[in-house]
Amino acid sequence: MGAGTSSIFRDFLRRLFRNRLAAGGGIVIALLFVVAAVPSLVTDRDPNRIDILRILAPPSAEHPLGTDELGRDVLSRMVHGGRISLEVGFVATGIATAIGLVVGLIAGFYGRWVDGVLMRFVDIMLCFPSFFLILAVIAFLGPSIINIMVVIGLTHWMGAARLIRAETLSLKERDFVAAARAQGAGNLRIIFRHILPNALAPVLVWATLGVAGAILVESSLSFLGIGVQPPTPSWGNILTAGKDNIEFAWWLSVYPGLAILVTVLGYYLLGEGIQDAADPRLKGR
Repeated sequence: MGAGTSSIFRDFLRRLFRNRLAAGGGIVIALLFVVAAVPSLVTDRDPNRIDILRILAPPSAEHPLGTDELGRDVLSRMVHGGRISLEVGFVATGIATAIGLVVGLIAGFYGRWVDGVLMRFVDIMLCFPSFFLILAVIAFLGPSIINIMVVIGLTHWMGAARLIRAETLSLKERDFVAAARAQGAGNLRIIFRHILPNALAPVLVWATLGVAGAILVESSLSFLGIGVQPPTPSWGNILTAGKDNIEFAWWLSVYPGLAILVTVLGYYLLGEGIQDAADPRLKGR
């Protein structure tokens, strides 16, 4: 990493962490990663251990977040369910980002009929309500973690494609691209060495927000019973148990709902902070 690149990166981090809301979102996400990676830091209970003597027990010293309808510890299931939610969010967003990058770069760089065909396909995909499309595909393929990650990724790449296309259309007219052509650089070298690195900032913002969206979709699918299947814990299927026992066990609805809210809010705050820090027009702030 050159001195100029290092200076730009340090300036970016300084501006990012000067934004208190973005810093707070980053801290929340970092804590979630730590808990998901090392759940024993919070609890060493088996999330699937059934205790018929402790069914729907309220929060206590033994079970800080109470137990569910089978006597399983809610805190342990929340911690392990957070790992599932993060995995789905990152893998699904990674798939969507990769597809969007390829489609957007090709459409923006080559233009003309290539751009027209690809963007019309994007428009057709946008015509379908993504959540109902996911419901239909999952109902056909069957619910599983892998299916959920792949289907979410395959139905959420259009925003990334349109964003990277717009950036590519602007960047390919810059002087550094003309200089690369003059030096004999081929199209692939120009795309991956010159255009892509300069177009990654808005894509990073989109991906950060995309993780939050994917977590929401996974939680919704699990809540409806066609997402992550029991006994594997997820915040969505814990909420389903809460719905069935809302009159007797408020904690089954409150705690996973708060976890989803805080996680999604953390990603949104971090994404907005990255957008502000990466925007050169805000350099004087």
